[in-house]
Amino acid sequence: MAADNKPMEAPARRGLPEKRQAIVRAARTVFGREGFTRTSVDVIAAEAGVSKRTIYNHFTDKEQLFQEVILAGASEVTTAQVEIADRHLRKIVGLEQDLVDFALDRVASLTAFADHWALVRTIEAEAPRIRPAVLEAWQEAGPRETHRELTRRFASFAERGLLDVDDPHQAADHFNLLTFISVTQPSFYGAIPLPPTRVTEIVTHGVRTFLRLYRPAAAG
Repeated sequence: MAADNKPMEAPARRGLPEKRQAIVRAARTVFGREGFTRTSVDVIAAEAGVSKRTIYNHFTDKEQLFQEVILAGASEVTTAQVEIADRHLRKIVGLEQDLVDFALDRVASLTAFADHWALVRTIEAEAPRIRPAVLEAWQEAGPRETHRELTRRFASFAERGLLDVDDPHQAADHFNLLTFISVTQPSFYGAIPLPPTRVTEIVTHGVRTFLRLYRPAAAG
């Protein structure tokens, strides 16, 4: 596949919505199981219970279908992550415990959205064979938007005196690395789940390390 930055055209919206949804669901399963390169449109058609022609009535090619699948997953997970943040971080009762609960709920998305994280494994493994424009669209819809939400929260905490943060974006990076990434990397995004006690240990230690970096001196 050519590695260029030409923007992708929007997928066609012809036909019955339920068939399109069935195709996207099937493609999510197959892409997550087989990867982007090895997946064929024939296999997706069989999984969806439609003809190959039906898929091409909705999507120009396999790449366009892949983009729709990963963008849909990114949007769904980002929405869930924002809801988790609002649930745990909108009203702070005890900062350390609220951050731990927030991080644990984020990690729980590995199970709740297992098909999506299987696609993330595919994206990371096959990034050199996926067009930059597709990767950029996915990054913007998923990881970057989630990071922007966390950055906004930490900026708000700094304004309220809960954290001593000069650069909320960097603080969000540190929090993510110390909690979510510290679980997702060794578990390969949930493919090899860690014991719940180990997850809690990682997250709790990560939050405490984060607070040692960013808790205001007056807060002890």
